[in-house]
Amino acid sequence: MSFVEPEERLALRQAVRDLAKRYGPDYVRKQAKAGLKSTELWAEVGRAGYLGVSLPVEYGGGGGGIADLAAVGEELARAGCPLLLIVVSPAICGTIIGRFGTEEQKQKWLPGISDGSFKMAFGITEPDAGSNSHKITSTVRRDGDEWVLSGQKVFISGVDESDAVLVVSRTKDAATGDLKPALMVVPTDAPGFTKTMIEMEIAGPEKQFQLFFDDVRLPADALIGDEDAGLLQLFAGLNPERIMAAAFAIGTAKYALDKAAEYAKTRTVWRDRPIGTHQGVAHPLAQAAIHVELAKVMTQKAAWLYDNGDDFGAGEAANMAKFAAADAAVEAVDQAIQTHGGNGLATEYGLAPLLAATRVTRIAPVSREMILNFVAQHTLGLPKSY
Repeated sequence: MSFVEPEERLALRQAVRDLAKRYGPDYVRKQAKAGLKSTELWAEVGRAGYLGVSLPVEYGGGGGGIADLAAVGEELARAGCPLLLIVVSPAICGTIIGRFGTEEQKQKWLPGISDGSFKMAFGITEPDAGSNSHKITSTVRRDGDEWVLSGQKVFISGVDESDAVLVVSRTKDAATGDLKPALMVVPTDAPGFTKTMIEMEIAGPEKQFQLFFDDVRLPADALIGDEDAGLLQLFAGLNPERIMAAAFAIGTAKYALDKAAEYAKTRTVWRDRPIGTHQGVAHPLAQAAIHVELAKVMTQKAAWLYDNGDDFGAGEAANMAKFAAADAAVEAVDQAIQTHGGNGLATEYGLAPLLAATRVTRIAPVSREMILNFVAQHTLGLPKSY
């Protein structure tokens, strides 16, 4: 592992940065206030090949790794125009289908995921299960050549702009009665599939939904991978999810620090000197910058481990990266607002909405408490506490 990114990735970062600057935070705010999506930005990023950069070349992707997709996510967030569905459609769904799908499934879905013309949401959380994937009760049963899905999901992102949802469900073992994990691709226009939007205080184009599956009939090829190995296949997608969440948090933190540094260099209040000359302003920003860079190093380690086939090592590092990046983002945004004083809460400066957005990174896609449980058990070897 090198701490200097290859020339190709540096060029990718610059290209994404240049594209994103043409949109910027004003575009995202305008779309969100109008109840619209980031459709134009998503389409252009897809046409440029950046959405599919980590997917196989033979299915329209770039043939890179999750480290490349994380770079795309980070740069979009740093430009103030994150596309959160990158975490879901190519990173989770594309990765799982790419690793475990049949040739026909890859041909059917990956090209569209790669160029952005096909969006796939991801449904795992349930009202009574939360972070406990072992308590998922959405089930599928065989009926001739079809599957029948029943159950519900909650806090599922971007369903209103997706063509399908990769749903984490369970099949029932007839002999033991045990529920086995199964991953099903469910079209959003399937009969019996309904959604209800959840009102959120976060201002953004992506919306959250509760989903209901009332005997939704699915074809045989809706099942991704082996119905008996769904949990292992699931975590193959959740590690990229955590890496991408960390990358977005890092990009958001850098966006906030960039704005704070610029303000501190130009804002003059005492003795005709910029406020950035005062250690009370400079030191907290410097400390936040250090924490962001530490989180980025762990994120790059997690991506390197994943791209080199070390699923267990990547899982540990991805959890740590997500934990560190979330805390760093919260700190960076808080200090950026403090640096701006009253202006930090003014609409003109665009920092206040990041308070809620970065706070969510401590909760989703996995809470900091569950990460601490993971590290305590798997890194420190402590007894399982839950």
